[in-house]
Amino acid sequence: MFSKVVKAAEASPQTITIRGKETAVILSINEYNRLTRPKQTLYEFIQNSPLCDLELELPGRFPEKMRDISL
Repeated sequence: MFSKVVKAAEASPQTITIRGKETAVILSINEYNRLTRPKQTLYEFIQNSPLCDLELELPGRFPEKMRDISL
């Protein structure tokens, strides 16, 4: 029975119900991948951000002193 549901999911999503209440959906792997893949890369997201041209003033770094170690 389960294998029939999985095979049917290749054609269209299959809704699972418990006592008449929709509980879960079985999707084909292709549909799942399509739905979960990022719409754009992180680079594209940052480039398209309205804050892309914002210039930040970052505090300077203080040089750290070297620690003495004995080998």
